[in-house]
Amino acid sequence: MANVLRWWQQQFLNLVAAVIFYTAIPLPFLPNLDFQKVACFAPMIGLMIGGILGGLDTGMNYLGVPVLTRNALVVGAWIAITGGLHLDGAMDTADGLAVGDPERRLQVMMDSATGAFGAMAAILIIILKVTALTDIAENHCLVLMAACSWGRWGQQFAIACYPYLKPTGKGAVHKQAIRSYLDLLPSWFLLLGLSGVVWLINPQKLVLAVGMVLAGSIISVVTAAWFNYKLGGHTGDTYGAVVEWTEALFLCVITII
Repeated sequence: MANVLRWWQQQFLNLVAAVIFYTAIPLPFLPNLDFQKVACFAPMIGLMIGGILGGLDTGMNYLGVPVLTRNALVVGAWIAITGGLHLDGAMDTADGLAVGDPERRLQVMMDSATGAFGAMAAILIIILKVTALTDIAENHCLVLMAACSWGRWGQQFAIACYPYLKPTGKGAVHKQAIRSYLDLLPSWFLLLGLSGVVWLINPQKLVLAVGMVLAGSIISVVTAAWFNYKLGGHTGDTYGAVVEWTEALFLCVITII
């Protein structure tokens, strides 16, 4: 029993460390936090972020905030909760990919200054999210939870399947936490369960439930594979780019479903 309690306590501390690492949510100081395994909890952080955004959306809808304004505020809160961590990675990645010389791409990505292509990528991602949410008439909370979680599952896929291109950096530690395809299964089943909730709430939404799983899985895998194809591997910046583009494209596909 004591070992079980210690295990649960360690999992709770790892979850707290993941919240601190991936979000700007203020938490009280806890000693002995270990950030080595935060990537294992990334989709759970996505569920939490999506739940917060869904609650915000529901509250503003109750207050009568117009739909476009409401969705713009939700996306703004989305960026604020993450501290712009992933969006910054998407911007740096866009700047790097804009360089014609493959040898200079990583160097450009490490530059803290934002270039024109990075700014355009950020604007496009934000526009896609706002417009897609506007076109999705219902189930906003569950859709937001799914989008945030699948984006972070895509990050896990990139960590597990492709080499890390820099010897040091925030993203390097994730390779020790997620080593193989087997480490992806717990989060995948978690997201499968989320789609199951959609179906249980409304059995007529079976197509939406199945579509969420298929869209999330395919977009996550393809996005991670595309950045690997362009760069020959991944960095912390491309992990963020995978999250952002998976979220945006997932929402776009859901508008069709």
